[in-house]
Amino acid sequence: MNEDTPPLAFTGERFTPECVREIWYEHWHRYAFAAPLVAGKRVLDAACGEGYGSNLLAGMASEVVGLDISAEAVGHARSRYADRKNLRFEVGDASRLSFDDATFDCVVSFETLEHLAAQQELVAGFQRVLKPEGLLLISSPDKRNYSDIAGFRNEFHVRELYREELQELLHQHFPHVRLYAQKLLFQSALWSLDGQGSGCRVSSLDADGSGLVDGMTSAPLYYVAACSRQPLAPELPAISWFADRQESVYSHYNGEVRKNMSSGTRIAELEAEVQRLRDASTRKPRTRWFGWLRR
Repeated sequence: MNEDTPPLAFTGERFTPECVREIWYEHWHRYAFAAPLVAGKRVLDAACGEGYGSNLLAGMASEVVGLDISAEAVGHARSRYADRKNLRFEVGDASRLSFDDATFDCVVSFETLEHLAAQQELVAGFQRVLKPEGLLLISSPDKRNYSDIAGFRNEFHVRELYREELQELLHQHFPHVRLYAQKLLFQSALWSLDGQGSGCRVSSLDADGSGLVDGMTSAPLYYVAACSRQPLAPELPAISWFADRQESVYSHYNGEVRKNMSSGTRIAELEAEVQRLRDASTRKPRTRWFGWLRR
């Protein structure tokens, strides 16, 4: 990676790796999930943006083509990731692909679908450029939890989909679809230090200690879908965990807690001082003549 290339300006439309905390986790996790699935394969990263994800995939794939409609983003990616010999970037519309049929083993397109009105054309184009046994990995926010419940509107989103709408769209072009839920969560993890054991156990509990159940119960914020015209490969995981070695979100959380505790102590001190001044101002002063009468 060329460290001399200035960062791509963050406008809110495209993620850049200089972003931190939640958005960093959400975007990097999708590519980390895809990386082992593209080993030795020819990959199209449609709407690649800054190019960080294409670069990560190129570390596993035989060849990666990063495509984006923004000439600025493509120019930046070509400069920053020029050292990757099996990676190239092209300017193009992901909903109007110019590649030949059956060109790629895998198409990756994360957080693209909701930015376009031509969603049918997008998914149909992905199916066309994939080999018959090829794999599509695509993500999109869940309209119910991302927008409706949160009361949030992303100005760059043209059309968000509910879960049922996303599944219907994908099934029109791919008979085999597996939907993954994605959300940044506060979890406690236990893992075997000797590498022994099998399977993965996930459980959830209510805050009052009741209602222990197996499985994840959190409402997804995003969906990541694995799609194919052939039965899905067995190497697709049932669950995927992702973290950064510096534990940046947890460190930020702890820092905010310490600041809040410090602020709370200072506020208590100031409130006590205000009360002392109020008490002093309401206390009646002793007059000279009253003191004389008591002699």
